[in-house]
Amino acid sequence: MKNKVYLVCLLFCLGSLNGIAQSFEKTNLGVKSIINSNVVEIQFYTPEIVRVIKYPAGKSFEKKSLSVVKIAEATKFISNKQGENLSLKSKSIEVVLNLTDGNVSFKTLDSKSLLNEKKAGAVFTDFNDAGAKTYSISQSFVLDKKELIYGLGILQNGKMSQRNQKVHMVQNNTWDFVTFFQSDKGYGLFWDNYSPTDFSDDPEETSFKSEVGDGIDYYFMSGGNADGVISKMRDLTGQVPMFPKWTFGFWQSRERYKSQNETVEVVKKYRDLGVPLDGIIQDWQYWGDNYHWNGMNFLNPEFPKPQQMIDDIHNLNAHLLISIWSSFGPKTNQFQELKDKNMLMDFQTWPQSAKDVWPPDMNFPSGVQVYDAYNPEARDIYWKYLNKGLFFFGIDGWWMDSTEPDHLDIKPKDFDNKTFFGSFRKVRNAYPLMTVGGVYDHQREVSSDKRVFILTRSAFAGQQRYGSNTWSGDVNSTWEMLRNQIPAGLNFSLCGIPYWNSDIGGFFAGAYNQNWNGGSGAKNPAYQELYLRWLQFGAFTPMMRSHGTDVPREIYQFGKKGEPIYDAIEKTINLRYALLPYIYSNAWKITNGQSSMMRALVMDFDDDKVKDMNNEYLFGQSILVAPIIHAQYTPEIIVKTNEDTGWNKNQTSDKPKTLTVDFSQKKSKKVYLPAGIEWYDFWTNKKYKGGQEINYETTINEIPFFVKAGSIIPWGPKVQYADEKKWDNLEIRVYEGADGEFTLYEDEGDNYNYEKGKYATITFKWNDLKKTLTISEQKGSFSGIIKERQFKVVKASSNTGISDIASEKIDKLISYSGNEISIKL
Repeated sequence: MKNKVYLVCLLFCLGSLNGIAQSFEKTNLGVKSIINSNVVEIQFYTPEIVRVIKYPAGKSFEKKSLSVVKIAEATKFISNKQGENLSLKSKSIEVVLNLTDGNVSFKTLDSKSLLNEKKAGAVFTDFNDAGAKTYSISQSFVLDKKELIYGLGILQNGKMSQRNQKVHMVQNNTWDFVTFFQSDKGYGLFWDNYSPTDFSDDPEETSFKSEVGDGIDYYFMSGGNADGVISKMRDLTGQVPMFPKWTFGFWQSRERYKSQNETVEVVKKYRDLGVPLDGIIQDWQYWGDNYHWNGMNFLNPEFPKPQQMIDDIHNLNAHLLISIWSSFGPKTNQFQELKDKNMLMDFQTWPQSAKDVWPPDMNFPSGVQVYDAYNPEARDIYWKYLNKGLFFFGIDGWWMDSTEPDHLDIKPKDFDNKTFFGSFRKVRNAYPLMTVGGVYDHQREVSSDKRVFILTRSAFAGQQRYGSNTWSGDVNSTWEMLRNQIPAGLNFSLCGIPYWNSDIGGFFAGAYNQNWNGGSGAKNPAYQELYLRWLQFGAFTPMMRSHGTDVPREIYQFGKKGEPIYDAIEKTINLRYALLPYIYSNAWKITNGQSSMMRALVMDFDDDKVKDMNNEYLFGQSILVAPIIHAQYTPEIIVKTNEDTGWNKNQTSDKPKTLTVDFSQKKSKKVYLPAGIEWYDFWTNKKYKGGQEINYETTINEIPFFVKAGSIIPWGPKVQYADEKKWDNLEIRVYEGADGEFTLYEDEGDNYNYEKGKYATITFKWNDLKKTLTISEQKGSFSGIIKERQFKVVKASSNTGISDIASEKIDKLISYSGNEISIKL
């Protein structure tokens, strides 16, 4: 201690510039200094991750992060003071602290600038937060003029790069905010604050400004590329568990199935039609009425035998998700217990009225209130009722709706609500992280036999660790909204949260619904085209889930077999199931290898033309998807709703309408193929050189997608559900033109034994020069492992075309018993 004091005093006495002392103190993790009346602390969490803390001198700053779970590692660094600058070098990056003005900058080890704070960029403004004296805080940075940044969460702005805009970040129905961005220079920045925050970027500065904060607290991470940054973000905020295999099949939903008979009959109908289906979702009101909102019990007389309903669904080899919320009606036991413990928040939330009417009839207020999910005891109470009311029936997963949560008719005093961590204002944006995490943690404590699966409407940094797939909220049924979903999902994935989906067909479809061609909106060609194109996009997202209101979405609503729309829907669902071995193996790459399933093209291609591309992406690392996102056969319909709350049903019309469309016509779409590689048209096997835009002929039942040369894709059997058939007779498709590698992953499908090493992998390697495919020795073991199987090897270039389900020509039929084998094609 004496030596430390001596060092500080020595530096204080020796260093001075313009009357400002240039002193610093070494800490266990980095350095600490008082500069211009502010404490500045730099902490190395790893050689690549650095935490920066700033707060007014004389105050204290103690914070347990809600997002960050990593404990800082002991990291070696070299410090060197030259003039007013203090340089701290780890083995990976250099951090420079200006001891005169307190600015921090980040560089590569060869002194290339990564990110600089703006001079005088840290601002603390006194703020009274519901009686607590604190600050509003902001920090500004200076980015390169041509630098592109990605992330910030799910944003419905249609933008890929998030430069040159202002975003007010308060969680709502269709915008899920994550205070994180990453740069095409290979670094990321996480602003660790949960209060309402303004992100702003213009040519002069890039800043985060938050309403409440005892100090500035952010993490800089150097990853070298997008995957590297994502790996650092997950190292900091949590890793991604495996989802059950069945979650990657097709899911049918609607707002809402009104009886247990209706729910079960949908599954039976799919089975009768021979159309694949893995899950059905039961939406709200199975609890009866709004006074019993989210009662977590089957109080509705239309659900008299819930165990029989669930057993019936399971006997049909399907799974059930059920709607649960973050709020409770006043006649529920949960409400009373939480109220007695002061664990409810008083602001307007959905539903506002006790009547199921729109607009809400406020003569009959529902009294529904949001619970304090920040409170660990409140989360215990939530799970207690969820466990005894629903989980014990054998329900397979949770549809956690309104996890942002819904906050309607917002008043400033609403944010004064007290939570376990202080005001609601202080922790507002982390609400979804808390409520979703509470369910995940509790289910993990009581069961390892069933993987947690949560479908949720909101997210915050770190939520990837909680077995959740976030959907983009109650979006409109419009082409513009479909276009917005691609960059929304990609930017969310670039925040390190890989599982995302959207309501296939859009949620609000009332504009299409009334008396079209003598039927509902499902018979309206304008909606048929939009729904089908959305479904074709949805087949290449982490969860393929059809859902919405106003227009029913089941395949049989759109026609019958032999009709173009029905056949195209069926073809798309079958395509999804054929890709399951590829998808599930890519899920393992997420859990085990820090990968992402939806990949912005900037992640994989050094091509300036794709850096800001918002209409194409990779699904896994082999398949280029170019969804059709403009109407080709029908006019585009504009639908407007309240972006914050959704729920505006004034888009219907009672006038009969007709529209005749010839869906057999061929159309065209421009597709850009990234440079540096050759591409195969999936449907024809025609090969294209990358770095060019092509005019691609399209049909109603196919969208353009391409396979990268050097890819190896396992092709699954035709099935009715994910686990119907073992993968003992897979087709292995090899796309020539470059060396390639793919690892097939298999496990028990729906438990956590993989965490104990109970899984197996088979790696396929293609040597393009030698035209040799090597199948490795099978590694690992688990209960039910396939010991004898066949692989049907198909070389793409040897066919004029490969069908969507199975190839007509097989180049090699290989019997495989787990030992390495090489074949020449």
